[in-house]
Amino acid sequence: MFGAFRPSSVSLGGLLWKSPWRLSSTRKANQRARLKKVDSVIEAVRASGVQFSGLTKALALPKEHEMTAKDKYTTFNRSSVKFRKSVHKVPKFTRLTLRENPRGF
Repeated sequence: MFGAFRPSSVSLGGLLWKSPWRLSSTRKANQRARLKKVDSVIEAVRASGVQFSGLTKALALPKEHEMTAKDKYTTFNRSSVKFRKSVHKVPKFTRLTLRENPRGF
């Protein structure tokens, strides 16, 4: 049982991708900083005078300081128990704009 294919705790049924069930304060701070950077880019593009449909959609989204904590750190998920899912459980959440939720959620 020695060699390249020896059993380990991971291969014997352990979790391979360990992700905490709650966001740490550091990850929350990083999320807020990421949202602020996106807001600054949107504002810079608006100030440059360029017009396109993506910019009008982005300007309609709430800014970081206008969002509630629930919207900053969770997103809508139809299959979750309370219809919310922590943002770090969403694949590639650092690249997506997760500021829109259905009305009432």
